[in-house]
Amino acid sequence: MQFIALTSIGIENLLVDELTELGAAVSKQTVGSVRFEADSTLAQKVCLSTRYATRVLMLIEEKEGVNDKDSLYKFARFQPWQEWFGPTQTFAVDFTGTNDALKNTQFSGLVIKDAIVDYFNDLYEQRPNVDKQDANVRVVARLNRHGIALYIDYSGPRLSERGYRQGQGKAPIKEHLAAAIIKRSGWLENVNQPLFDPCCGAGTILIEAAGMARNEAPGLFREGFAFERLPSFRAAKFKQLREELIAQITDPKLWLIGHDYDAQVLDKAIANAERAELGNVIKFKQSDATKLTSVAKLPGVVISNLPYGERIGSMAELVNLHRSMGVGFKKHFNHWKLALLGMDESLFKLLKLVKQKRYKFKNGPLDVELNLYQLDDKQVSLTSDDKPALNFEGSMSFANRLKKNKQSLKNWLKQNEVQAYRVYDADIPEYNVAVDIYGDSAVIFEYAAPKEIDEKTSEKRLQDVISLTAQQLNIAPENIAVKVRKKQKGEEQYTPMAKQNRTMVVEEFGAKFKVNLFDYLDTGLFLDHRLARRYIQQNAKDKRFLNLFAYTGTASVHAALGGAKAITTVDLSKTYLKWAQDNFALNDISNTRYRFEQADCLKWLEYAQGQYDLIFLDPPTFSNSKRMKDAFDVQTDHIKLLTWVKKILSPSGTLIFSNNKRGFVMDEVGLMGLGLKAENISNKTLSPDFKRNKKIHNSWLITHG
Repeated sequence: MQFIALTSIGIENLLVDELTELGAAVSKQTVGSVRFEADSTLAQKVCLSTRYATRVLMLIEEKEGVNDKDSLYKFARFQPWQEWFGPTQTFAVDFTGTNDALKNTQFSGLVIKDAIVDYFNDLYEQRPNVDKQDANVRVVARLNRHGIALYIDYSGPRLSERGYRQGQGKAPIKEHLAAAIIKRSGWLENVNQPLFDPCCGAGTILIEAAGMARNEAPGLFREGFAFERLPSFRAAKFKQLREELIAQITDPKLWLIGHDYDAQVLDKAIANAERAELGNVIKFKQSDATKLTSVAKLPGVVISNLPYGERIGSMAELVNLHRSMGVGFKKHFNHWKLALLGMDESLFKLLKLVKQKRYKFKNGPLDVELNLYQLDDKQVSLTSDDKPALNFEGSMSFANRLKKNKQSLKNWLKQNEVQAYRVYDADIPEYNVAVDIYGDSAVIFEYAAPKEIDEKTSEKRLQDVISLTAQQLNIAPENIAVKVRKKQKGEEQYTPMAKQNRTMVVEEFGAKFKVNLFDYLDTGLFLDHRLARRYIQQNAKDKRFLNLFAYTGTASVHAALGGAKAITTVDLSKTYLKWAQDNFALNDISNTRYRFEQADCLKWLEYAQGQYDLIFLDPPTFSNSKRMKDAFDVQTDHIKLLTWVKKILSPSGTLIFSNNKRGFVMDEVGLMGLGLKAENISNKTLSPDFKRNKKIHNSWLITHG
């Protein structure tokens, strides 16, 4: 019989070797799959023993020229389906592939389903039922440019899931990929040497390594294979096969060490190891990978799936981790081999190690690479000091400017009790970032680099910025959020980013605000509007205050602290309005005349009634609001906006109008036509930390003429 074993990209060669060792005759290798020939007993042995395959399919028939509905139906209709299941059993069809005539995989699957049902109706006058979730037999059809192949799912899905892993970390490695990197690391050539994973997460690599060293077939404890439901299955023969494989398990002396910084994830690793009956074999310990120390007197192999991507944490943490690990490896792991899996080549370069080999793989939808290193006296002597080298000598000019700016703001910050401020804003053209401080944390925002700047150069400069920000401002890397504007590649854009849900409280002018530095592009507090908020607090006494496009309601908090008699806070986002209410609670503000309204501000304004004595209007530069014929643009539509606002501005009232559009020009004539007058207060609303960038926003006080 002919079979096809599926796997991930990059693992195919290892799967070929494994199948050959098991006794199968490999006939063809393609991207993500290997075809082989075997009898039923050997095929079952493959399903039990494979570490690299994710699924095994048995070939029914393949044919060229099947390229439309009719030929697909005829091809499926005349297969001997009674050989694989009967009319009383359930089945399902999985279809992959499209062409010009067969554009929808669900439709193509229905064509095959109809053909199978018609076959049984003709033969038995009875039809099997479809069960998509738990079918007795699953038919798999794969269409390509040459034709179509029909298979029976022989193993059942997800062979890579061994059954021991119920808990996992934020970026788990697939078990079959873990097995592949263990094989590529060279550790299996001498399983008595230490194996250390400094970022072990849920322990997958170490558990897989133990199973491989013990020659333990990973499918032995799996609950049910698809082939057990086929008519040809013989339970006695299968039992004998399992007993033979169990007898081949060995018990070598293993030295497996797993460290991780996250105590909760480490608990999952311990539980997973116990489920795999390896609780006494692997030694787990909570430890920080940025502070590596020696773990064994004899050299061995380090194998690790290093954290990558924003799903784990901030870029600052990743830069610090890789730089620190590079130093730690050189200091404490001379003569060890390293096999490190990751995504970002620029992060690997921070290790300052010369790699021997590189292998490319897929971990789910992610492109990853395995780098192999051999530490020796020469590698260790390159740089082993505690301060990792910077990419650019010129980076120290950024460091000096950071320190100088912070010192110059020191007195002003203290006098005004301001805890959140901008300390650097693209002062040096090559270091095109903004750095904002929030208490003991920081946000680095990288502006889009000019087209002529090489992307790798920008990445290296950003790495230096991150390291120096932590060093010069004495901020822990895990408290630095990095917001980078970059185009995501391939399937990255579809990868969900896990929210960290880390919030903190900062103060300004006696007001407290909740901020979140990691989960959103903005933090919940627009620092450049600080003086506008203070103006509102100083002028709100006994006023009716309206806050439009209110975001997290920070201006409303200042109005309340200033004694406003009524406050209306309007924003379209439920999340931001809830955040605004949290800010009110933080400041112990409660008043029945303080209202929060969820609405499109443009729509709300068009039909607004009542009068307000003080209004804060900070619209977006651009918005696709349904209230405009076209998209809203603050430059072309501000007079229309102000027409609506004028109706609700009391005769002696004041409107604070602000926006962040560079080059914005107020339509003075249009304003006069409305009977309004404006005083430009942009300079007056720029606090010392924003004086270096006078175009950060535009502000006016607008009153009736």
